[in-house]
Amino acid sequence: MITFLEGTLEESWPGRLVINVGGVGYEVLVPLFGDEQFGQGGARVRILTHHHIREQEQTLYGFPDEDARDLFRLLIHHVSGVGPKVAMSILSGMAASDFKEAVVGGDIATISKIRGLGRKTAERIVLELADKVGVKDAWKAQSNRAALAPEAVAKNDALLALISLGYKQVEAQKAIEKLPADMTRPDEMLRAALRLLQG
Repeated sequence: MITFLEGTLEESWPGRLVINVGGVGYEVLVPLFGDEQFGQGGARVRILTHHHIREQEQTLYGFPDEDARDLFRLLIHHVSGVGPKVAMSILSGMAASDFKEAVVGGDIATISKIRGLGRKTAERIVLELADKVGVKDAWKAQSNRAALAPEAVAKNDALLALISLGYKQVEAQKAIEKLPADMTRPDEMLRAALRLLQG
């Protein structure tokens, strides 16, 4: 799995970049943010990726930050009928934070305005993310970070990471609650919770 690329930005087109990494040009499909998100041609860049493998093709999808990549993975793995193309349309049509707010608020009208999405798809996204995956409460807590204690923020970050890895909110929450009270960093919480869930 290719998780990031670091190299020179050779070409930049709407929705597509070519990055030269050690003399090899990697084509990366990206959301339509505009050039300012990834830099100008000739610039040194580091881009987070999702390596998507299908029967007859391999595609690299690129993201400016972990929040966008986690949302992409959550959509393609947990919402029926949403593949990489639709997930990229969502990230192109709305900032990840705005999309999360729309899901938390059940704002189907706003989500359905994204190009390539209809009302039924928007309803399915809200239903499956909010009810089946249970990510709604974690996103709500994430938007209220300033009001949370540092330990609660770390727990919520670890919870969101577990959900994006494919665990249901209930089982992820149980694993996090079993962790020792002296754990305060999200990365160590995540590793410890994964050991519990896989053990």
